[in-house]
Amino acid sequence: MTNVAVIYYSSTGNVHQLARAAAEEAEKAGAEVRLRRVAELASEEVIATNPAWAEHRTATVDVEEATLADLEWADAILFGTPTRFGLPAAQLKQFIDATGGLWFQGKLVNKVVSSFTSTSQTHGGQESTLLALNNTFYHWGAIIVPPGWADPVQFSEHNGNPYGVSGVSKNQPSAVHEDNLAAVAFQARRTVEIADALKRGLQQS
Repeated sequence: MTNVAVIYYSSTGNVHQLARAAAEEAEKAGAEVRLRRVAELASEEVIATNPAWAEHRTATVDVEEATLADLEWADAILFGTPTRFGLPAAQLKQFIDATGGLWFQGKLVNKVVSSFTSTSQTHGGQESTLLALNNTFYHWGAIIVPPGWADPVQFSEHNGNPYGVSGVSKNQPSAVHEDNLAAVAFQARRTVEIADALKRGLQQS
């Protein structure tokens, strides 16, 4: 069985919705799945200024926090993050920045990775956020699996990003379009499919 970790950061729920849909689809594809959120770095004072942020934090308190052990366990990892000025959120970046020990030991080589994001507006930094995440995976020696244009759902006017699924929230909490959910389901299936094939191939070599 292929092990899949879905590791994400979400402030008001949009990326959480995508992450949950990806985790559910990976399970349907036969993988063993861990859904994990990274630690919150923002202060209580900052979170309190946005009711949707505070409500989402409370609503997802039972989601386990991601650890480096989840990365070591996983054959495939799907990362989700909102965009922050065209870059991944600091919360997810901090988690990734802590992977130096695993990287040095070669324990991230050949991990299959794929990413998704959410922005408040169209062209709000979706592609640059995903490409920035990919820079890390090159250093890991990981295998990047994008959705590409490999399924009709990618041609929806609400999708259309070959680098990774990207939702547009319009600053509304937990407002992911059904086409985005369908696209991230496809992305998860594709990631599991490639991870399965790679795992079988490496075991036979």
